Amino acid sequence: MDALKLISNSSLKAELPVLNIGDTVKVHCRIQEGDKSRIQLFEGTIIAKKHGGVNETFTVRRLAHGCGIERVFPVHSPNVEKVEIVRSGRVRRSKLYYLRDRVGKAAKVKEKIR
Repeated sequence: MDALKLISNSSLKAELPVLNIGDTVKVHCRIQEGDKSRIQLFEGTIIAKKHGGVNETFTVRRLAHGCGIERVFPVHSPNVEKVEIVRSGRVRRSKLYYLRDRVGKAAKVKEKIR
């Protein structure tokens, strides 16, 4: 068991921003196309965080052309270059799945005043 913990701890990323539910983030994701790779931005609201340690993931939701898109990103994946926090949101839930049913201004999250 200790060997598994050693291997998993060595693969954790050192510098990570504190990601909270309701935050609007820009995720810089590495996309492999043939033999070339490029960085693609995905900006949206964090609606869920799951697991912990090496398996930790967060779900980001955005609206593109009136269609909702959700992507699940592993926090410690080498394909996730960096995560920028655009603005922090004020929510009272740990999962924001109710935003899936809302349209327009009702799908917004209030901004946290610092």
